[in-house]
Amino acid sequence: MSQYVHMFSEGDRDQKDLLGGKGANLAEMVKLGLPVPPGFTITTEACRAYLTEGRVPPEVRVEVTQRLRDVEDLIGRTLGDSEEPLLLSVRSGAKFSMPGMMETVLNVGLNDDTVQSLASFAGDERFAWDSYRRLIQMFGKTVLDIDSERFSDVLDTHKQEAGVEADVDLTADHLKAVVAEFKQIVLDETGNPFPQTPRRQVDMAIEAVFRSWNTERAQLYRRRERIADDLGTAVNVQAMVFGNLGDTSGTGVCFTRDPSSGHSGVYGDYLPNAQGEDVVAGIRNTLALTDLEDRDPAAYRELRTAMRRLETHYRDLCDIEFTIERGKLWMLQTRVGKRTAGAAFRIATQLVDEALITMDEALERVTGEQLGQLLFPQFDREAERTLIATGMGASPGAAVGAVAFDNASAEAKQAEGSSVILVRRETSPEDLPGMIAAAGILTARGGKTSHAAVVARGMGKCAVVGAEDLVVDVAAKEIRVGEHVVREGDTLAIDGKTGEVFLGDVHVVDSPVMTYISQGVEAAVTIADDDETRELIEAVDRVLQHADARRRLRVRANADTGEDAKRARDRGAEGIGLCRTEHQFLGDRRQQIERVVLAEADEEREAALAELLPAQVEDFVDLLTAMDGLPTTIRLIDPPLHEFLPDLTDLTVEVALADERGESGPEVERTRALRDAVRAIHESNPMLGLRGVRLGLKIPGLFGLQIRAIAEAVVRLREEGKDPQPEIMVPLIGSNRELVIVRRQAEEIIAEVAEANNQSIEIPIGCMIELPRAALTANRIAQTADFFSFGTNDLTQTTWGFSRDDVETAFFPKYLENGVLTISPFETLDAIGVGELVRIGVEKGRSTKADLKTGVCGEHGGDPESIHFFHDAGLDYVSCSPFRVPVARLEAGRAVVLKDDVGTR
Repeated sequence: MSQYVHMFSEGDRDQKDLLGGKGANLAEMVKLGLPVPPGFTITTEACRAYLTEGRVPPEVRVEVTQRLRDVEDLIGRTLGDSEEPLLLSVRSGAKFSMPGMMETVLNVGLNDDTVQSLASFAGDERFAWDSYRRLIQMFGKTVLDIDSERFSDVLDTHKQEAGVEADVDLTADHLKAVVAEFKQIVLDETGNPFPQTPRRQVDMAIEAVFRSWNTERAQLYRRRERIADDLGTAVNVQAMVFGNLGDTSGTGVCFTRDPSSGHSGVYGDYLPNAQGEDVVAGIRNTLALTDLEDRDPAAYRELRTAMRRLETHYRDLCDIEFTIERGKLWMLQTRVGKRTAGAAFRIATQLVDEALITMDEALERVTGEQLGQLLFPQFDREAERTLIATGMGASPGAAVGAVAFDNASAEAKQAEGSSVILVRRETSPEDLPGMIAAAGILTARGGKTSHAAVVARGMGKCAVVGAEDLVVDVAAKEIRVGEHVVREGDTLAIDGKTGEVFLGDVHVVDSPVMTYISQGVEAAVTIADDDETRELIEAVDRVLQHADARRRLRVRANADTGEDAKRARDRGAEGIGLCRTEHQFLGDRRQQIERVVLAEADEEREAALAELLPAQVEDFVDLLTAMDGLPTTIRLIDPPLHEFLPDLTDLTVEVALADERGESGPEVERTRALRDAVRAIHESNPMLGLRGVRLGLKIPGLFGLQIRAIAEAVVRLREEGKDPQPEIMVPLIGSNRELVIVRRQAEEIIAEVAEANNQSIEIPIGCMIELPRAALTANRIAQTADFFSFGTNDLTQTTWGFSRDDVETAFFPKYLENGVLTISPFETLDAIGVGELVRIGVEKGRSTKADLKTGVCGEHGGDPESIHFFHDAGLDYVSCSPFRVPVARLEAGRAVVLKDDVGTR
């Protein structure tokens, strides 16, 4: 039978699956000999059993009793004791950090009797009644599901009547009155009095934490962070220590390095005479951690020693929660801290320089998503702007958007296509939907460890917190600051690095890291105007260079023009994996293609093709010049035929109106003939119809035009002393016979151009694998193909039976909500479905041709998770948009070191 409950002393940090992140790290701190209040962890197995059976396993209650007695022995107090009562905290702790998403209940064990005992034991009546009101407030919201505003309104009323600003200024008599009203709320809302039996409070709190795993906000957070729903949460039950025992007590959160910049030093928030939730909630603005040194030098020195010890042990930035109870330091939690994208790169290289980690480990510590965040634009410091407030920059970036004061407004504005700045006095877990919808988050209260700051950093969103000058009136939906009034829908700009808040729009420019990517490290460092920016550029360069040295996958780009190709090459692309030639036939050339498609005689079609040839040659000359010396895969024309033709409905209406008006003449007859021609080839589902190789086989000369243009571009560039390396790719192959026909035609044209110019021209000819049949018959297709490129966008559509343009808004939201999908398969490859076809295609293709080159050219080629799959599947390269090339380079390197790391464990 499973053991559901473990004392902290029985575990370690490697047991996160069983004990959750918080429980495993508490156990590790106990092993290190740090001062941790005694307690125990109820495992994630117990939570999963609860979620399956709908009740807490009966064994849990028995094991809790045994472990509870161990805690009582260790601390020398007893739950419910009339003289020295033990109080408990009951906290969630999943394997992966989910800040603020699940529940916590503090001061469990207080009732009408033990509150008197606590007052006598602590020698502080106010403290005891403050602890009791906190318990009822938390218990009521978390366990009994009572609207938290009911409690907040009572507390605010008493503060107004007492003429005080903060909770700590309420007297014991005030708090007794608050407790009485809180108890009445519980009775009114539930029909039962607040539970007075301490052990019943414990059992109810444990079940509430289990239940909170499936709250709406927890599910929303997991979907966004792609955390599995079946992991469950552990529950940590721990002896309470008190930071609200007067001025010699307090609570805080600290980091061993600055989570915003990565700099080593003393970073954190401290609140005297407070409990931990006060810091995280951001309802009172905190003191800097350095202020603790003046208030309590001994506790400060002990804390600094513990911080150094934890960072050395974990070899990473640590996020630590602590309480000081009348001068005694207690460590309540540690974890590897969330950090901004810039801090992630700086910290990784700093730890290498301090000889705490290797460069491979530094590469593991950063992600492509973080690098992508560093490529976003930032505010132009030279631009005109109206500064209205300054807070703390909690999560860097530049965000401009329409002000929204609540979830509904933020989500509505985002749905309309607007960028949003969510403005709150302080955020709470209930604000998660609005935070997800927002481009930036602005709060009037809180510090760098407040809920808003921690969640924004985890999401990679810009955030400014503690902008005290802002008067946020949620009811009136306006912000007042000085002479300015900002209403919902007005535009604000926030700078998450400097903490500045600007009225209206602010012009943005390339970020320093984007400058580095496009111009090189020396140019970017020269332009940088502060040491912090230079450090960041150098850190990114070191990590990216190491990724390039370690990766096996080559990285190409999807680019259709010489300009796009140059941009991709500047960002490190090692070739072009996809040139979509249909994009070259838009605009003025659309009518020429229309003539080709609708031509009734061979002579008419050949004349139209001849007109297009010079322009196509120039297209390929530009592209191959930009990619001189690098492989350039050119896909023959692929789109559905209807994209080149006038709309059938428009033509039908135009003819009907002409008939109604009795009009005639050559123009009307031309329109009528065009309508009839378009109607004859009209398709109900063009995405699965006449496109790709089918279009090339149906319309004589269309593929030939492009193949000839490629060959002639090669001839011209060679004469200029360049080294063009085109590769011809045939789209939508489902049968090897299709490829045989196109290849034969291509070889004849290439040979003809070569002979006419007295050159030897060899151009690889391959195909896209974007149909399930192509993947399943890849061993046959490889007889003819020189390379495969997996078109994972269409392969996803044809495997799932999804039309991407239709389903993403039609029913994907419901699929995501119901857990059918955890993320759109067009964003991250469906590894077990579509991915399996990729594996089959690679294996079967190489069973025929061992050295067959394989790549991917769908946008999955720039998705970090998908890149790891492609590495494992044995592909030779990925291709993505030019903007994502640096991300792909980084993740291709990470795929190697992470796989090597797993192999050594």
